[in-house]
Amino acid sequence: MAAPLLLAHTLRRGAVLIGMHAAGAPARRPPLARSLLTWMGNSMSAKNETPAAPLVPAAGTDVATFAAGCFWGVEKSFKRKFGGDEGLLQCQVGYCGGTKEHATYREVCSGSTGHAEAIQIVYDPAKLSFEQLIDFFYRMHDPTTLNRQGGDTGTQYRSAVFFHSDKQKEIAEAQTKLAQTHYGATKIQTTIEAPGKFWPAEEYHQEYLDKNPHGYECPTHFERSWERIEQLFKSGK
Repeated sequence: MAAPLLLAHTLRRGAVLIGMHAAGAPARRPPLARSLLTWMGNSMSAKNETPAAPLVPAAGTDVATFAAGCFWGVEKSFKRKFGGDEGLLQCQVGYCGGTKEHATYREVCSGSTGHAEAIQIVYDPAKLSFEQLIDFFYRMHDPTTLNRQGGDTGTQYRSAVFFHSDKQKEIAEAQTKLAQTHYGATKIQTTIEAPGKFWPAEEYHQEYLDKNPHGYECPTHFERSWERIEQLFKSGK
C-alpha cells in the first residue's frame, strides 16, 4: 500500500478505535489522530494530491450524488449493488455541499469546509431509476445518526442527498418520508441539499477498496431489508 493510502487507512482505523467525539459536535480529533492527519497531508506529493478528472455524463444518462459516511465503503456498496448491467455506468468519490473551492482530503477531514464525503453516480435511467437509488441509499447505511457513521464523526460524514433537479428533490423528499415509516420513532437525520460544486477526490481515493481489499470499511455500510430495519427500529430486536 502506498504511503498516503496506508496513512489514510491508519487514520480512519484510529478514528474508529479512539471514538473521536459525540455526534453533532464540531469535528475534532485526538492529538494522535490530528498529528497523523497533518503528517499525511504534509507528506503527500503534488502528484498524490491531484484530484481525479471529473466525470463527463453521456447524453441520455442521469447523475445522482449521495453522502453516507466514509466514501470508500459507499462507493463499494453502490457498485456492488448496481454495477455490471444493472444501470450504474460510472461512480466517483469526492467532496460536496461545502463552501471552499478545490477542497482537498486534508481540508475536508478537518471539518472546517462544510463538505461531505460523497459519491457521484452516472446511471442509465432506462435501467435504473432515482427511486431505486434512494431506496438502496436508505438501506445501506444508518441515516438516523447525526453527522456520524460508525466511529467516523463530523459533518463530513453526514447523511445527505444532493439533488440535481426539482424532480430529484421531489423524489428524495417523498422517499425520505416513506423511509421514515420503516425507521419508526427514530428520526432520519439525512439532509436534502442542492449540490453546489462536486469536487472529485484525489486519485488514490477512487476505487480505494478495489485497490485495497483489506482497507478500512465503515461497519454500517451493508444492505439491509426493510423488514430487518423495522425489526431493529420498531421492535428493538
